[in-house]
This record gives sequence, C-alpha cells and structure tokens, in this order.
Amino acid sequence: MPPSNTPTLTQRRLGAELRKLRERAGLSSTAAAARHGIIQARLSSIEAGRYPVSVDRVRLFARNYTCADDDLVDALAEMTGGRTRGWWDEYREHLPASFADLAELEHQAQEIRVALVIHIPALLQTVDHARAVLREAAPPLRAYEVEHRLSHRMKRQAILHEGRPVSYTAIIHEAALRMEFGGVRTVRAQLEHVIAMSELDNINVRVIPFSGGGAFPGTGQSFDYVSGSVSQLDTVQLDSAHGCQFIDVDAELGKYRALLERMETTALKPAQSRDFIHDIMRSV
Repeated sequence: MPPSNTPTLTQRRLGAELRKLRERAGLSSTAAAARHGIIQARLSSIEAGRYPVSVDRVRLFARNYTCADDDLVDALAEMTGGRTRGWWDEYREHLPASFADLAELEHQAQEIRVALVIHIPALLQTVDHARAVLREAAPPLRAYEVEHRLSHRMKRQAILHEGRPVSYTAIIHEAALRMEFGGVRTVRAQLEHVIAMSELDNINVRVIPFSGGGAFPGTGQSFDYVSGSVSQLDTVQLDSAHGCQFIDVDAELGKYRALLERMETTALKPAQSRDFIHDIMRSV
C-alpha cells in the first residue's frame, strides 16, 4: 500500500508512539531500521503516520524496542490497518484539518473531561447557542462557513447518545453560564439543555461559582482531556484561533490531569451544580 499524504489522527498518533518507543530504547532511526530489516526512509514514513503498518510489524517493533508493556502494545496493535473513513472526513474540504481530527479523537475516546471558563462545552451546546457563538468568530465567518461548522459541531454530539455513549465530565465556570449569546430565549434554552444533559447517566456537569474563593485552579484555561484505551494514548486538546492543538507528551498530560483534579475539588457537586444552573436560568 502506498504512503498517504494526508494521514488520519490515528495514523499519526500510532507513528508518534512507535517513535517514542524507539527513543526510549535509545536507538537512532538508522539503527532501528536496520534492526527491523527496512530502510530508514520507510521507518521515518511509518513514524510520521504516512505509511501503514500491520499488527505483526507493530509487535515486531515493540519486541525490538524491548517494550514489556503488553497493554500498550495491544492498544497500538488495535490502531493499525488502512485508512477508515468517518463522517468527519466529509468536512476536510470545508474546515481546518484539526476539526476532523478532533471528531475522530472524540469518536475513539474512552472518557472525556473538559474544563471551560467562557464557553459552554461544544458537546452540550444547542443549535441556536452554537450558531450565535460561531457568528462572533474573529475574523468573521461567512454564512456558509458558520453552517459548515455548526453541522460539524452537532454531529460530534452523537458520541453522548449513540452506540456506547462516552463518559463525559464538564467543569464549567459560572462566567460561561452567564454569557448571553443569542439573546434571552436562547440563553434559557441553553441552560435548560445543560441541566437535561447533566441528568444522563454518562454525563457529569460540575460548576465553579464566582463565590468559590476568588482565583481557582486553571484560571483562564479551557481544554479537553480525552482518555484513550491506555493512559499513554491520552490526549489534551486546546482551542486556538487557528484550530485545535493536540498534546500527547507524558509530562504535559500529567499536568493537565492534576489540574482537572484540582478544579473538581473547587467545583460544586453534580446535584448542587444543577440547582445552581436553575437559579441562573430564573434570573435571566
């Protein structure tokens, strides 16, 4: 199979994890390629996610790198195979590539935890609220661009309902709940929707109120922590004006896990959070 110029997020992550195994083994790409019986250019393409790799080859690489973590090796083996198209691929011609990558990442997630300060989490947004938010993008989006992004956002929400609904925890600051995107009617409908979603078994909403002691852990940061089948395959996603940024460095993942734990200790419990959102909704 020829190499791909547009590898998927899964293919790129598999290649990156194989590179990490090689580096931990203290091997240069040239030395590793010789040990595997392939040319160095082929190994570089595999590590960049541009060349497909079989289950057997993944296990061979792991043995050659003396990786004894069977759970990790099994998880990497499950990431092999040819390119599998998902609904998100339909948007690659219309949206930044990172949007499709994010949808693919969420689709494969075992658990998702998000922390937001200014915005309602995308997976909990109503159509009207999401459209109002997208219309405030800078630089401004054209009408058809807003609709493309809106359609993509709404399709992402299926992971909360369909098949095996993903476990989802949202830590939301009071500031996000009080932002008046789209007017009073839209605000009330959005708050009602968050409350309704929080009552689902797989969804846990926690609110950090203004009265929570002033500064709180992670002030100003919004991020998604997406858990893979093993902890080494976890990913943090950060939003930026240019699209999504993905972080998979072990040390950084540890920092974000610790940050989430500290934020959860500051946030209200789920039942208290629902009551708190009800109070805000009555005041709108």
